[in-house]
Amino acid sequence: MIRTESLTRDFGPLRAVDHLDLDIPRGEFFALLGPNGAGKTTTLKMLAGLLKPTSGRCVVAGHDVLREPEAAKARTSFVPDFPFLYDKLTPAEFLRFTGEIFAMDRGRVAENMREVFAKLHLEEHAGQQIEGLSHGTRQRVVIAAALLHDPEVIIIDEPMVGLDPTHARVVKDELKARSRAGCTILLSTHTLDIVEEIADRIAILNHGRMVACGTLAELRQQTASSGALEEIFLSLVREEGMAGGVAGA
Repeated sequence: MIRTESLTRDFGPLRAVDHLDLDIPRGEFFALLGPNGAGKTTTLKMLAGLLKPTSGRCVVAGHDVLREPEAAKARTSFVPDFPFLYDKLTPAEFLRFTGEIFAMDRGRVAENMREVFAKLHLEEHAGQQIEGLSHGTRQRVVIAAALLHDPEVIIIDEPMVGLDPTHARVVKDELKARSRAGCTILLSTHTLDIVEEIADRIAILNHGRMVACGTLAELRQQTASSGALEEIFLSLVREEGMAGGVAGA
């Protein structure tokens, strides 16, 4: 459902993503990790069609993102790390607007909106202006809008920002349920315990390159570690950094 082939993005002399190859099948919950500046958000934006690759290609839900952008976007939801909302709208109005963007009929919008509002505990906020909502509630509105059209692929950057433990659990459970039902989810986050809990496979980027990819068990085997994901992550990033330093010496 998500595939990249030698995906590369340069910003002037800086190579943010360096010949990245990903192959994420239908229904997989895939996590993309890395330190700040590793290329995670740039990768997500290319997959969402918001940035053009310098070279290489990306395919989402069977559609080349550059050649068939409308077909790819119609099957995808993208939740950025700093999502935009129209503050003067209510959550219900925002979701109806989202439904129009995806050419959904009004009956389906109303039905799906009731369902996602109930799952994300948003019913009591449906008629309130977004500008008066807490950060965590606004985040749930963004996620509700992303789920509205039943996307085949969800690309989501730091989904738990601002969420209290109760609503973080609600969002994790809903995303995992969507994955089990066949939706492909690509998640980027610095919250490693969430990844350890719900991801099927994990890729670690550093300096735009993939330094490891596999299940948690496979990453533990690669690093000869039985510890938590944090220990594995730090070990891999440290090793890659030392190798880069030697290569550049």
